[in-house]
Amino acid sequence: MADERVQSADSENDAEDGVVGNLNKFVVTPVGYSGQPKKGHLIFDASFESGNLGRVDFITEYEYDLFIRPDTCNPRFRVWFNFTVENVRLDQRVIFNIVNFSKTKSLYREGMSPLVKSTSRPKWQRIPPKNVYYYRCPDHRKNYVMSFAFCFDKESDTYQFAYCYPYTYARLQGYLDVLEKRRLNYMKRELLCLSVVRYIFHVKKLIDRGLHTQTKIQNMI
Repeated sequence: MADERVQSADSENDAEDGVVGNLNKFVVTPVGYSGQPKKGHLIFDASFESGNLGRVDFITEYEYDLFIRPDTCNPRFRVWFNFTVENVRLDQRVIFNIVNFSKTKSLYREGMSPLVKSTSRPKWQRIPPKNVYYYRCPDHRKNYVMSFAFCFDKESDTYQFAYCYPYTYARLQGYLDVLEKRRLNYMKRELLCLSVVRYIFHVKKLIDRGLHTQTKIQNMI
């Protein structure tokens, strides 16, 4: 609803610094609108593994400012984004501005572009570089902004956008499980410790039996 679109009434500085949690089915509607969301009132979500989007501001029907959450261990480091958009309107054209990047140098300045996929097209594709712009913006504390234009072409689809190809903790654990089931005589998997949020840290031991040497590779997760 209209009163849902802004998560903080603090100053702009406090609001940007206060992006702490991922959006969960967050409906963005025009200022002053009341009632049920209509088609074209976008619903943003990042409450999934590797998701990152902390705030969305409605600028116009065609433009939205997006704020990404900072790194857990370094609040000044803001790069990764991964989120979904649904409740789109056929042929709806939008501009998304990722407004609080922390890096001055980025591959986006060298031609890289964000990834997109949708429910009916599950393979990641690059957004055309001609639709992507990376620049310093005085309206957002001189942060670097990455803007990209996109046109939604299927109303029933949920669209997902990401900084680059996501590689999740669950996917890594699945890959390690497959290797372990193969019972390779030159590889051993051991528990090193648990993180604060109970994620597992493993040590992989690769053994060269011919040279009778052992190399430890630590997979930091």
